[in-house]
Amino acid sequence: MGRGDLTNAEWDRLESFLPPGGARGGRWSDHRRVINGVLYRVRTGVQWRDLPERFGPWETVYKRHRRWSADGTWKMLLSRIQAAEDAAGGIDWDVSVDSTAVRAHQHAAGARKAPAAAVPEKGAGRGTNQVDPVLPETGRPAGGGSQIGECLGRSRGGLTTKIHLVAEGRCRPLAFVLTPGHYGDGPQLERVLAQVSVPRTGVGRPRTRPDHVLADKAYTSRNNRRYLRRRGIRHTIPERLDQQRHRQNRGSRGGRPTGFDSERYKKRNTVERAINRLKGFRAVATRYEKRAYIYLGTVTLAALVIWLRT
Repeated sequence: MGRGDLTNAEWDRLESFLPPGGARGGRWSDHRRVINGVLYRVRTGVQWRDLPERFGPWETVYKRHRRWSADGTWKMLLSRIQAAEDAAGGIDWDVSVDSTAVRAHQHAAGARKAPAAAVPEKGAGRGTNQVDPVLPETGRPAGGGSQIGECLGRSRGGLTTKIHLVAEGRCRPLAFVLTPGHYGDGPQLERVLAQVSVPRTGVGRPRTRPDHVLADKAYTSRNNRRYLRRRGIRHTIPERLDQQRHRQNRGSRGGRPTGFDSERYKKRNTVERAINRLKGFRAVATRYEKRAYIYLGTVTLAALVIWLRT
């Protein structure tokens, strides 16, 4: 077993959830070897062609990662591990929300654009044949095909991608979404909280509502507070100074000041520590993938390893 590979205990937790394979004439080669190859690349950030020979053909490792990023296998594995932790009472549902910007490598740019819509032939009337639409890339989820579609934003530092995430009280990522790097944090609160879904090991719906939400001033908006109150989620979000002055200037029409628990707010550092753990994986700290769904699979696998080893 090499450095960073799955241990026997970690493999035992994952093996039962993976599709059967490895037999003669089967579809899959050895899952454990391929997953260790993907982990090696996520941890070190090397090019796929430079994977050590002990992981087998690099094409097999890359295609498995791309396929499982597209069909949600990595996300399914993360959900199963989170469900087991929740059943054992191992999740702290006082969650924190924040984002981090990730520098995109120059190789992450240049993804092929989405195919154009079918255009009827010139002079074609009613009842005549039209041009068949171009089919999208095989096995690729819908969307993408442009810088915004592939979650790439341009700023003074170049191309960047932003990871918006929810971290539970033990500094582990619960859910995350990707946006271009120039997108704001506040408008993504509803979207990232909507991704929180921890299945039950028995009967029942997945848990989607945390006990308490902590966030910084970037998330202090009326829409966000209204959304949290509507869902019955308690929250601790500081109010910006300009919002305080605006409310005070309106007098009684400005409403009551928002409640703020300064002692509880100290716990918000859990999301910062979760971000540090994620960025310990070099393929997460720098984006190399052209396609957003493949990079999201890389982030999901890094989060899965954090849950397995924490």
